[in-house]
Amino acid sequence: MNFEREKSIEHNPTGAARLGLALLLGLLAFLGPLNIDMYLPSFPEIARDLDTSATLVQASLTACLLGLAIGQLFAGPISDAQGRRKPLLIATSLFAVASILCAFAPNIILLIAMRFLQGLTASAGVVLSRAVVRDVFSGQALTKFFSLLMVINAIAPMIAPMIGGFILSFDSTSWKSIFFFLSAVGLLTVTIVAIKLKETLPPHKRIPSSAGASLKTMGSLLKDRSFIGYALVVGFIHGGSFAYVSGTPFVYQDIYGVSPQVFSVLFGINGLAIITGSFLIGRFSGIIAEKTMLQAAVITALTVTTLLLIMTIIEGPLALIVLFIFIYMITMGMILTSTFTLGMSKQDHRAGSASAVLGMLPLLLGSIFSPLAGINEASAVPMGAIIFTTTLMGSIVFFTLVKKDEVKG
Repeated sequence: MNFEREKSIEHNPTGAARLGLALLLGLLAFLGPLNIDMYLPSFPEIARDLDTSATLVQASLTACLLGLAIGQLFAGPISDAQGRRKPLLIATSLFAVASILCAFAPNIILLIAMRFLQGLTASAGVVLSRAVVRDVFSGQALTKFFSLLMVINAIAPMIAPMIGGFILSFDSTSWKSIFFFLSAVGLLTVTIVAIKLKETLPPHKRIPSSAGASLKTMGSLLKDRSFIGYALVVGFIHGGSFAYVSGTPFVYQDIYGVSPQVFSVLFGINGLAIITGSFLIGRFSGIIAEKTMLQAAVITALTVTTLLLIMTIIEGPLALIVLFIFIYMITMGMILTSTFTLGMSKQDHRAGSASAVLGMLPLLLGSIFSPLAGINEASAVPMGAIIFTTTLMGSIVFFTLVKKDEVKG
């Protein structure tokens, strides 16, 4: 069936059409966080099974993040030239294959390599689901729909570690089964996309497919002061959160002595925090200016990460560390939603490339920060210090680029 000749998805759809599209795009975006979070409870077991260190296990997460970041740089511009549907089908099929290869990795080096490939192929679902949103929605409808999509996406980090912990509860070697499960999810996604997703970028809106055209598009984005401001804010703050993603499996389980199942619950509840933050942006976007809500989120994030750093230094109770991270993740939901809608609001034909930049920076920076959380396996201080420092950097960018640009405007 030629989807490009079908009637295109209506602009700013409502009701059942809107919900159906949200579920479909949510499934696509689901691959990224599911790919990142599902195997987290198995970190200590992978280290033992492959006879390696915590830092090298965390490097497998770094490889995945690098793959997700680099893949978006290709997937975004390619989709601006070729449309959204075809690249999605190809990349998601390869994701299913890469997941199988991860399960059969005999050592940590090959696992790291396969995780890079897994991230590379999962990137299309992340970046192109956002590009489709921009193709179909605009104005307040864009903000509200992306908020809904973020709520759906937040389910992934909430349930992914729980699924991983559930699998691990059966068999000490079942970390491999986690990757078999991811392969099955990839195959399911390919099937649904092939049947349900219509092309959202008509041929007359596409950018010529060439390296020069892609570089020109990226260059125009980099010259957009406002866009780069939003990209750097989410890049630093969200990128820093990957130190929490890679650090808490060891901090919670090895330092505070919780089981993989309890860790899965403690990690998973932060999905509720992201949902709360995204809901706040969607609910009040028509009442309070989005930039004002973004500013409140940035200030709150800086305050709570300062407290988190203090708790890691004084070896405070786990309950307070969990609480401060929960509040931090509420602000993350607000920052992710608002920077996307504000950054994408003026994009049109270059939506794929813009989405790639917004999605790539947090992952690229996260790939740098995440292994640093394991520098001292006996302390939570590296994790706390990285989260605080990156939030501080994001705050500085907000007040020197985004806020300053607003005053000039």
